[in-house]
Amino acid sequence: MNSIKQTSLSLLQRLNDAAHRHPRRVAAGVCTVLAGFAVTAFGIAPMAPDAAELPQRLVTEELTLTGIDQQLEALAQHALELSRSDLTRASDTADSLLRRLGVADASAAAFIRSDRDARRLLEGRAGKMVQVTTDDGGALKELVARFPALDSAQTATHFSRLTISRVAGRWLTRLETAPLIGQVRLGSGTIRSSLFAATDEAKLPDSIATQMVDIFSTEIDFHRQLRKGDTFSVVFEALTADDQPITWNEGTGRILAAEFTNNGKTAQAVWFKDGHGRGAYFSPDGQSKKRAFLASPMEFSRITSGFAMRLHPIMQTWRAHNGVDYGAPSGTPVRTVGDGVVDFAGWQNGYGNVVQVKHGGDKTTVYAHLSKLEVRKGQRVEQGQRVGLVGATGWATGPHLHFEFRVGGQFQDPLKIARAAETVVIDATARPRFLQTAAAASAQLDAAESLIGRRGDGE
Repeated sequence: MNSIKQTSLSLLQRLNDAAHRHPRRVAAGVCTVLAGFAVTAFGIAPMAPDAAELPQRLVTEELTLTGIDQQLEALAQHALELSRSDLTRASDTADSLLRRLGVADASAAAFIRSDRDARRLLEGRAGKMVQVTTDDGGALKELVARFPALDSAQTATHFSRLTISRVAGRWLTRLETAPLIGQVRLGSGTIRSSLFAATDEAKLPDSIATQMVDIFSTEIDFHRQLRKGDTFSVVFEALTADDQPITWNEGTGRILAAEFTNNGKTAQAVWFKDGHGRGAYFSPDGQSKKRAFLASPMEFSRITSGFAMRLHPIMQTWRAHNGVDYGAPSGTPVRTVGDGVVDFAGWQNGYGNVVQVKHGGDKTTVYAHLSKLEVRKGQRVEQGQRVGLVGATGWATGPHLHFEFRVGGQFQDPLKIARAAETVVIDATARPRFLQTAAAASAQLDAAESLIGRRGDGE
């Protein structure tokens, strides 16, 4: 009876709330219903018997309520399971990992330390995805770990799954290799301090930030033009292991569509493959985002000295700075900004370890102060290919890359060259298919953009 009473009260409360929210609609509805009742009553009243003449009967039935003790006993018969997930850390031991996952089971920790396959949980690179299931007392029932495939040739397409479970009082392990599954995911964010901070806040991997820089670098100067309040939306491929997005480096695939609003101006890009299987990014009107030269020789870094006059840090005199300096930690990969042939790779006075790449049209790029050279003279390189690592060799006061762009032997501003580079348009035969792809991408970006409001970024 109490449940019926509570249901009735709840229904009356909802009706009362609705009446306050929509008084006119409720009034009109009541009038309509009453009018209907009047018509119906008029139509059937003459045919209905007098209620006073109908037979009456009182029915009484005793209800037996289960006591609280019996209810608790019935609940206890159903085993309670708890589940928790986390990533392994470099400092983890079997005990610290299980403790962080809420597991209180000395025998499980001992098994992980002693079993050859179970020890893989703590060996090698950290960041393994671990999920445990325990009973209400914290005893481990099952542990499942997912991490890059043990066979290095399969890391891009498969993952390893390690299962530790208790069967008939004994611990057993099972090690399997399973395929990674691609899924399309959406994301969006707002710039508050930096692009990487924004992608972290949106729970997007760093590779999303670096891809956006590459895609929009000829339209947006990510080093100097980012503004607080700029927004972005992305549609991207995510690789999953058992429906869980993987956390290691290969976990994020290609961005399929992206939109970036910088200082009130919006740029969009869509990934599209032509009939020959070659893919590139295009604007919604079919203009290629790929240019002959990238705007930056590194995926993301900080410009410490631009193409202008400056006080030389060693000579302490004002001189023309004929390139762009990018501050970055030693060992940061450096890539060639365009297709070409290595014209020089070695040591060169103030440049230290330096690579010079000759491109078409009498153009040359220079990558100086490298800690390591990864190409040799005469080698053909493609846009984006690594040529060395950031260092502080030659006349360098700290680790950074000095980058130059020369045309006919004359120094040019690399950023202006990249923006002025020619683009290509989609072939007329592929245009209808591209327009369909672009329309679908636009709808997905609209859906991704709505995530900003749901996260409260618009406050």
